Amino acid sequence: MRDSGADGKKPIKEAEKLCAQKPKLERVSHYITKDRKAGAVLTGLGVGVEQAKRKVGIDILGEVAWGTHFCIFYQSKQDLIDILVPYFKEGLEDNEFCMWITSEPLNAKEAKKSLKRAVKNLDSYIRKGQIEILDYGEWYTKSGKFEADRVLQGWIQQYDDAIKRGFDGLRLTGNTFWLEKKDWIEFIDYEESVNNIIGKYRMLAICTYSLDKCEAGEMIDVINNHQFVAVKHEGIWNILKSAKQRKMEQALHDSEKKYHFLFTNMRDGFAYCKIIVDENNKPVDFVYLEINDAFEKLTT
Repeated sequence: MRDSGADGKKPIKEAEKLCAQKPKLERVSHYITKDRKAGAVLTGLGVGVEQAKRKVGIDILGEVAWGTHFCIFYQSKQDLIDILVPYFKEGLEDNEFCMWITSEPLNAKEAKKSLKRAVKNLDSYIRKGQIEILDYGEWYTKSGKFEADRVLQGWIQQYDDAIKRGFDGLRLTGNTFWLEKKDWIEFIDYEESVNNIIGKYRMLAICTYSLDKCEAGEMIDVINNHQFVAVKHEGIWNILKSAKQRKMEQALHDSEKKYHFLFTNMRDGFAYCKIIVDENNKPVDFVYLEINDAFEKLTT
């Protein structure tokens, strides 16, 4: 999915011309292109970016937006395999660069072996540099100790490199089993920083925490620093949202209600269009996604 950054100005101008030239209003709620490489941008009287959804690969999670940062409380090695293998299988198939940072009870060698059972051509993905599977000492404590700023900048550098190499985004996970009590406060501050900035990037991040190692207060810290949490109870995975996330969702809901009232009742005509572009980011078609009453009157 392409966004409307600086390199997209020319296609967007062409798309707006297409919108102006189309003779009849079409009421279409969605459009599916057959070309997987084709992208789309939203444009109207102003220009916005379509919020792309990515398949997580995990049934209970379905699809999420880029910039989603969530965590899993696990109890066993099999829990990690059940969640992370389909997560990375989906990412590889969706042209994402993947990074799997492991720790006990599932080390890098075992993680690769587990993933290879689900992804038969895993070696070809590794050869072309689409996935890295590292033990925590090669990433989190590379210098001999945990350094939050270095790790955070490392993710951003990996993301920038992935985009330059033509990948759609970065899909990552890190297991925190290695964490010691002395590192906890610094790591929680790091998690808060990740949660605050990840929405700016085409990234998906799962942090995995051992349920047996976390005390009640530590679990609260973890939940507050992620958009949502998945935890298994009596063999069933359940989703928990942090109070911060619920508050954000309520604020978004209230904002949408105000927008809808303004959009419906404003005197000026307004329309949102979805521009369909090909693999070269050239507009080939468009459809109306939403119009207000004033705009409809202009077209009749």
